[in-house]
Amino acid sequence: MVALLTGLLTGALFQFLNVPIPAPPEFPGVMGIVGIYLGYKLIEYVDIGVDILETLGM
Repeated sequence: MVALLTGLLTGALFQFLNVPIPAPPEFPGVMGIVGIYLGYKLIEYVDIGVDILETLGM
């Protein structure tokens, strides 16, 4: 709830100052961000993945 309130106040401030928000202002862009989050959580849930740094030997 705190994150939602912070986002709401920040969005209101951006609009009040007539500054474009640093996020996609259209619904498809917002859904893209939601999709990225859900994809991340899906891979985390099924517990698969590759450690890029380990693969590169770092």
